[in-house]
Amino acid sequence: MDRIQKYIGLTAVFLLLCGLVFPADKARADTRIFLSKGQSVYVPIYSHIYSGNREHPFYLAATLSIRNTDAVNPVTITTANYYDSDGNLLMNYLEKPIKLKALASTRFVVKESHKAGGSGANFIVKWEADKKVIPPLIESVMIGTQSQQGLSFTSRGIVVEENQ
Repeated sequence: MDRIQKYIGLTAVFLLLCGLVFPADKARADTRIFLSKGQSVYVPIYSHIYSGNREHPFYLAATLSIRNTDAVNPVTITTANYYDSDGNLLMNYLEKPIKLKALASTRFVVKESHKAGGSGANFIVKWEADKKVIPPLIESVMIGTQSQQGLSFTSRGIVVEENQ
């Protein structure tokens, strides 16, 4: 009997410690929906990354993807500016604003041959809406191949300014 009680006691302590280390509220996804009338979003772009001991550049093509996640309302993309690693404007990808209907998307491609961006390149994307909407998903997809090696990865944008 003492052995069973000792086992139950140790199990209870173990489960208590697991609850402290892995709290349930951190494991759940955040289900809150944030609404906005517009934002400025910083999106990392890697026109190349480095490999090997000599920091050999691995050149990449990059796609800036902007997806209107609001199922009802449109958003307007007003700016899609591409900057190099030193913060210098390389290109404005928009001649005029683009209106994305509900659930629509657009993309801008930085070719692999466009090497000026560097490993710290980025886009600043600005968008706005007539009323508060679910913010668009803005991310980049980088892809490249060398010899028989292929590489692809994504990076999400972060909000750097909220429109009032």
